Amino acid sequence: MRAIVQRVLSASVEVEGRVVSEIGPGLLVLVGIRDSDADSDADYICRKVLNMRLFPNEKTGKAWDQSVMQRQFGVLLVSQFTLYGILKGNKPDFHVAMPPQEAKPFYACLVEKFRKAYTADLVKDGIFGAMMKVNLVNDGPVTMQLDSSAAQDSSQPRSAACGLVEETE
Repeated sequence: MRAIVQRVLSASVEVEGRVVSEIGPGLLVLVGIRDSDADSDADYICRKVLNMRLFPNEKTGKAWDQSVMQRQFGVLLVSQFTLYGILKGNKPDFHVAMPPQEAKPFYACLVEKFRKAYTADLVKDGIFGAMMKVNLVNDGPVTMQLDSSAAQDSSQPRSAACGLVEETE
């Protein structure tokens, strides 16, 4: 799983001319799900994003000292399959990304993990698969990339990811 994390003063997601989610100060997180991702990848991304010390401590003046949770700021999650795009010549290829029918429930589970690990009202998300316009005002700018280290643990079947059970035909 890959996450691009941006520290923002504000961010919002618009679908068909309507704002569907927005946050004030906090983190905008673009999330790409790889076809081999498992529950452990989602756990890793959730834990790292919520604990990344990307904010200054206003009491001590120390930079890079506090997490989004310590500051009680918002988190806006946006599904972004293009994070696993590979250029073949000049054309993007997305075969490494998890197929949409599997990625949608996996992404929903990731959002739930964030809400359970933090304050549910402070975690927002876009609309999976929709043509979204993402608006943001960078704070810094500060942009970090995370790749789950749990990807090498392929012993857990993908169908078990996020507690999902694969349907049989």
